[in-house]
Amino acid sequence: MKEAHVGELVDLLDLERLEDNLFRGQSRDIGTHFVFGGQVLGQALSAAQQTVDSTREAHSLHAYFLRAGDINAPIVYNVERTRDGGTFSSRRVVAIQHGQPILNGSISFQVPEQGFEHQSSMPEVPMPEDLEPMPPLSPEQLAQLPTKIQRWLGVDTPIEFRHVWPQDRLHPTKRPPIQHVWFRVTARISDSPALHRSMLAYASDFNLIGTATLPHGISYYTDRVQMASLDHALWFHRPFRVDEWLLYSFDSPTAQGARGLARGQIFSRDGRLVASTVQEGLIRLRPDSQ
Repeated sequence: MKEAHVGELVDLLDLERLEDNLFRGQSRDIGTHFVFGGQVLGQALSAAQQTVDSTREAHSLHAYFLRAGDINAPIVYNVERTRDGGTFSSRRVVAIQHGQPILNGSISFQVPEQGFEHQSSMPEVPMPEDLEPMPPLSPEQLAQLPTKIQRWLGVDTPIEFRHVWPQDRLHPTKRPPIQHVWFRVTARISDSPALHRSMLAYASDFNLIGTATLPHGISYYTDRVQMASLDHALWFHRPFRVDEWLLYSFDSPTAQGARGLARGQIFSRDGRLVASTVQEGLIRLRPDSQ
């Protein structure tokens, strides 16, 4: 079963080529009614990677989410070959549905080369084997949740998460905006670095903006809370595999104006910093009348 779900994700990121710079992708319903933002990020990166020489590796991605995606319609990715220099290549990607852009993104690629190195240290946290997966909610607990949350929790995911400091999802308490989560794809995939980068882009949208809710005692499960990703930045630093455990360390330095900012660092289990993320998201408490 795990292999089947991972295979679905691999297929999701394997886009159909319509023209030299035009690609089409399908969507997977993960229980959100709308297309998961991480899916559009991963597919946009997959499209861009198919327009550069295989010796050039993506090192940064910057994207704005413009509209909610329709899970029942395909997404077309238009790639603009902005520049190919001696060492770097730049691509602009627009994801389109129903004639409207749902994401604008810019992705930069580089020929690998040697240079100075330093990095932040990985936080001292328990290893994933020492942590228990979050237990599923009981049928009685599920019945208390809005329908949208029941759908979210009812869909199997190809990614396993283990939280260092698990949160009571139904009754969150206020706590500092810091969290650490181990994650991995639940079955072995091919050795293609491009596929691993696309999958990391997909996974990097999980738990990120939720970090900004921690000081306020709310969560995505809280009634009347509206949350959505507004933008997303991702930098790749060092080689990694998404089918091996990675530690995602989050913090949120600020929230204001119905928006929260969250940052993430992704480490391999041997302590190498392999990627960094930043995201701003909408966090809005709707009035009772809505």
